[in-house]
Order: sequence, then C-alpha cells, then structure tokens
Amino acid sequence: MKFALPLAFGLLTLGACNTESAKTAPGAADSTTGTKDSTTHSAVLTGTYKLVGSTVKVKGDTAKPLPFDNQEMIKIFNGTHFAFFRHDLSKGKAPNAIYDSGGGTYTLSGDAYTEHLAYCIGREWEGHDFNFTLTRHADSLIQKGIEKLESQHIEREIVEIYVKLP
Repeated sequence: MKFALPLAFGLLTLGACNTESAKTAPGAADSTTGTKDSTTHSAVLTGTYKLVGSTVKVKGDTAKPLPFDNQEMIKIFNGTHFAFFRHDLSKGKAPNAIYDSGGGTYTLSGDAYTEHLAYCIGREWEGHDFNFTLTRHADSLIQKGIEKLESQHIEREIVEIYVKLP
C-alpha cells in the first residue's frame, strides 16, 4: 500500500501530459475516419523504454510493484519484435539477485497491443499470447492487461509504466 500514493501521483502526472493514444498498425483502417493509417509500428514504439512503476493485482490484492529495490527493467521495441530484460544492480551479489528476459513478436492496432512470447527465461511462458491496452503519454507508455498462464495457475492484472530512454 505504501506504493499506491506514489504510483497514483505518477499516473496523474502522466495524465496531465499531452496525451496521444498508440497509433494504429500499418494498413489498418482508422475507426474515426475509415481511412488507412500509414503509421508503422517502428514510428510508434521503436526504442528502449525503462520501467518506472507498476502494479500487480492477484485476486484483487495488490502485490509489491516492480522493479524491486536494487533492480531495473527495460523493454525494447523494433517494428515487429519486443524484448524485455530485468536484473539486479548488484551484479548478482545481493539477496534479491535476479535476471529475467524474454521477447517475441507483437501486434498493435489502435491501443490493442498483443505480445506473442517466443523466448523466455521461464520456458513455460513461451508460445503464449498476452493481450494488453497500450497508451502513449508524451515519452511514456502505459501497458495494462491480464497475464494469464493456466498451466501455472497464474492470472494477474498488471499496469506497467515505461519512459523512453534517449
């Protein structure tokens, strides 16, 4: 709960920024004009983003948000693929030492964002699709959705906030 106030403040701050929803995938019709949008994935997402805040809810209970103390996470996008990396900042020498990574392809249509996880350090996650809502606020991305992996009895709601790195 002690993270709820800073996260709420961060979301309000981002909401005050010039907002722009994620662009439509190439060749998709714009629902407001009916015209084709020539914007490519790479024009919308290409780059490296750092996770600056998140919440995870499991059965309505909020878990400790990522990244934990002494950890950082980045997500990288090109025109068709994404990858994420999370590690501790003590080079594996602290009690919360971790390395986590994964990647695959993605699709983006309006704010509907789907990841197809092809590679993951947690091999049971590979081969699954995860559907999210992706919203842009200036140089930030907010990713919201449900991560569900029935074989592992995992179902959790996530909200992740990323800021684009220079």
